[in-house]
Amino acid sequence: MLQHGQGASSLKVFGFQFAPTRHRKPENQATIEAMLAKAEPPPGSFVVLPEMFDSSWTFDVDAATEGDSPGWAARIAAKFQIHLQIGFGRRVARAPGATNATVIAHPDGRLGPVYEKMHPFGFTEEPRHYAAGERLVLDRVGSFKTAPSICYDLRFPELYRHAALAGADLLTVIASWPAPRIAHWRAMLIARAIENQAFVIGVNRVGCDPEHEYGGESMVISPQGEILAGAGADTAVVSAEIEPSSASIWRTTFPALADHRCDLLAPIPETEFSVERELSEEFSDERESKKGKASTEDD
Repeated sequence: MLQHGQGASSLKVFGFQFAPTRHRKPENQATIEAMLAKAEPPPGSFVVLPEMFDSSWTFDVDAATEGDSPGWAARIAAKFQIHLQIGFGRRVARAPGATNATVIAHPDGRLGPVYEKMHPFGFTEEPRHYAAGERLVLDRVGSFKTAPSICYDLRFPELYRHAALAGADLLTVIASWPAPRIAHWRAMLIARAIENQAFVIGVNRVGCDPEHEYGGESMVISPQGEILAGAGADTAVVSAEIEPSSASIWRTTFPALADHRCDLLAPIPETEFSVERELSEEFSDERESKKGKASTEDD
């Protein structure tokens, strides 16, 4: 297990990087249960799994939506007393009838709001099989306001800025990111953390399917862009302790977000909150007082 740090008031986070067996949901769910038993996450930990973890990323909508993946996640979260984020295929009423989705199950067995991938991968046939998502999601995990996202979303920084505007201080990206573009994955995860002064958890899969080889390199990143935990291209568990106050302290010490130009960004899209609905203080008009606290050693 690759890990970083410990602290009494922090949230323990885990990324489970593995190679799902294509279209074998019970087998992949059993793999995750075995990984959980081995990792022994403390109660209240946050465990993040890759995109479509139990079917693998697939255009076979029947295979992706078979069974009740969120129900399984709710049972496992309650069993291990953890927050558990999964990726899964979801049937919806709008065309073409399904979405590529993610949800966080909580220790009490409750499911948070479902996020649906805003940007189906247009370089492939994904948009023919899965509708684009229509709203952001913020879910409470410990003391963090967590904004989930999926794979190709990572290439669209405005999505994460909108999440930060809504108060997110923890961004998760679950993925099936191919090995040939793994350098982009690494660079953009770090960029999203730095530009939004937020923690980022990126969890990718490994292994191969008939079309792709996947690159792994799951990681946990601090609001200043430091890689707190990272993996290579093999099955691994990445783990770190993240402090709830770290993002807010950095946003106050170096208040770059206070200079955000809201007029350069379209209005925030519809957002589903499971946390209190409020805009982040870092984007308020109280900028002058915060600027006085910033270091003079700018980039």
